[in-house]
Amino acid sequence: MATDDSTEDLPLVHVSRPGTVTENAPAVVLIHGRGTNERDLLPIAAQLPEELHVLSVRAPQEMGGPNSFTWYDLDLSGGGLHSSQPDPEGFRRSLDVVHEFVESAVDTYDIDPDRVGLLGFSQGAITSISALLERPESYRWVVALNGYLADSHAEEVDSADGKPVFVGCGAMDQVIPPERAEHAAELLAEGGADVRFEQYGVGHGTTPQEISDVVEWLEERY
Repeated sequence: MATDDSTEDLPLVHVSRPGTVTENAPAVVLIHGRGTNERDLLPIAAQLPEELHVLSVRAPQEMGGPNSFTWYDLDLSGGGLHSSQPDPEGFRRSLDVVHEFVESAVDTYDIDPDRVGLLGFSQGAITSISALLERPESYRWVVALNGYLADSHAEEVDSADGKPVFVGCGAMDQVIPPERAEHAAELLAEGGADVRFEQYGVGHGTTPQEISDVVEWLEERY
């Protein structure tokens, strides 16, 4: 079906692509990375199970370039990009608006509140993991690609007990080192999450094999 940029009185500009289930539908919320927009992850969405209602959201903060948005600024005080953390104020704002968006979208689009998953890349992965830890009752599963677990939520990993989480990363990622993604997977698993961790021969991006693995993983979880 066609995709359209929409607000529909919801708190984030987004693309909505209904799936084949028209009532009480399972859904996935796509959360893009820094410097892109709500259309960046649509090629991945096109490969996800057709039953899923896809909602791809735009970050609330504009960046310098056209169609360029970010979920938060970076706190580089810990030693530069490789050790960066989300700026607390912007991160709080974005987590709140993601929660608000999902709550509203459930009613607006006739979505099953018990079958909403998050799929995020980079900043979107970081945001997705923290959103799950804050409100595990709101999200059925999470796919976190090329991200990490923010320090602000590291003590909350027990909240993900029993939740399916796919953590993927690039072995040659020079933006978010793969060790950070692996550490997130380890901590989530220690907290009781059902974690699958995979590393791929790529930099700060995805591979066809990774998306194939995600789709296969999702088949039994949405």
